[in-house]
Amino acid sequence: MGETELFVRYGGSGTPLLLLHGHPRTHATWHRLAPLLAPHHTVVCPDLRGYGRSGKPPTTSDHAPYSKRAMAGDMVALMEALGHRRFAVAGHDRGAYVAHRLAADHPGAVTRLIVMDAIPIGETLARADARFAAAWWHWFFLGQTAKPAERVINADPDAWYKATAEQMGQEAYEDYRRAIHDPDTVHAMCEDYRAGLTVDRAADDADRAAGRRLTCPTLFLWSAKDDMEDLYGDPLAIWRTWADEVTGQAIDSGHHVAEEAPDALAESLLAFLASASHNSTPE
Repeated sequence: MGETELFVRYGGSGTPLLLLHGHPRTHATWHRLAPLLAPHHTVVCPDLRGYGRSGKPPTTSDHAPYSKRAMAGDMVALMEALGHRRFAVAGHDRGAYVAHRLAADHPGAVTRLIVMDAIPIGETLARADARFAAAWWHWFFLGQTAKPAERVINADPDAWYKATAEQMGQEAYEDYRRAIHDPDTVHAMCEDYRAGLTVDRAADDADRAAGRRLTCPTLFLWSAKDDMEDLYGDPLAIWRTWADEVTGQAIDSGHHVAEEAPDALAESLLAFLASASHNSTPE
């Protein structure tokens, strides 16, 4: 699925924690959260392949270069390059799917898994109904290949992606805006969704069919002002069908929790990572 270069920022001290952003954000989405975690953990914040300032590998007809399996492989290589063979990982939105695949494909590397505002892609698509299609129609728009979305988005990226500097912070907003105005990044982000509808779902379905479950302790957090509960009732119960040891809670926030409620999010993450069974000492 090809190697690529990754843009990454990291710092802090203590056991390593990898933070994976969602769409259409970059690593800068963590700028309010990372300083709260850095006194306790070595925090690693990359741009996922295709996003931000990371590489954009050539696309293929099967979309595999933008699969969550490929992105997870990037993260293992990145963490090993930084000296971390074992680490905790937290992912939000699309980054949650990468974090899930990372824990599924590389169980020896992941000590703890945190997923935010997402249930597994295979589960999401199996449960997709009219309510999901109305609320999350962009999944299917961005996933089209016969009528690609890139032309629509690139005609006016600021009209399509409507984040603000007030919401994100000026530096993070400038990083995000640089990304959404790059046609190569827009194409790569669409490929992320195309992979989601095809190879990513197939990977989840194969895990479910084989009875494979996540074995590391898992924390699921969801934004109370988002639509997780509206769509799924008890989303925590869904994660318990995929993983052996799951805890979780809602956070009083909208969807972009790291930007809107960093203090509450940091409190939840630090408590989970500090529990007695956590051991992510690099090997």
